[in-house]
Amino acid sequence: MDHDGVDAVLFDLDGVITPTAEKHMQAWNRMFTTYFDARGIDPYSDEDYFRYIDGKPRVEGIASMLAARGLTLPEGDDDDEAGPDADTIHGLGLRKNVIFRELLDEGIEAYPGSVAYLDALDAAGIASCVVSSSKNAEAVLTAAGLRDRFEVIVDGLVAAAEGIPGKPRPDTYLRGAELLGVPADRCVVIEDAVSGVQAGAAGGFARVVGVDRGAGRETLLAEGADLVVVDLAELIPGLTEANR
Repeated sequence: MDHDGVDAVLFDLDGVITPTAEKHMQAWNRMFTTYFDARGIDPYSDEDYFRYIDGKPRVEGIASMLAARGLTLPEGDDDDEAGPDADTIHGLGLRKNVIFRELLDEGIEAYPGSVAYLDALDAAGIASCVVSSSKNAEAVLTAAGLRDRFEVIVDGLVAAAEGIPGKPRPDTYLRGAELLGVPADRCVVIEDAVSGVQAGAAGGFARVVGVDRGAGRETLLAEGADLVVVDLAELIPGLTEANR
């Protein structure tokens, strides 16, 4: 990919920089499997993850998944005294988060190709930030030893605090570009989720790069990716001598 005219790269986190998308998948699987089994509902599958959960803000993803099974729950609140035991959308989200944090404690390493690409961007003087729907972005980056690589992080916590609509709306990516002080049309968005690619395509960004970690190359292209890679190291040769 040619980086001419690019001043910043906006990264999704899970599945792009770190393989935490797999841990999120495992956590959602455990939570929904337990919840559905207890109610005699059709089993949860990885296909459900990609269709209803992947890349979306937690509350929206849970609501979509429940609706697909003909279920509704009150939204509730993260501050509910019942916490993960609350029979609400937020309660289910907290149950999933408990499982995810347990999985995160097992350790996480960033994709080597993603770290190499970050290094190349730094050397070229191209800014970067993380834009994630997850409320665990800080914890994930810290666990991977990458927290100090990003001055700007727009995650689920920031979006909730500032009232920013989540993916597939482009608003969180636009906020990341704004905080970097870079116009959207000089930013590249890198995403592995369909909803994230849709967000990038809707935001007027210079390019949208899809990373195929399971969503499928053709699907990502159809949803608005300009190109699709399987490893971010593939993008390093596109850093021209002018960039360097």
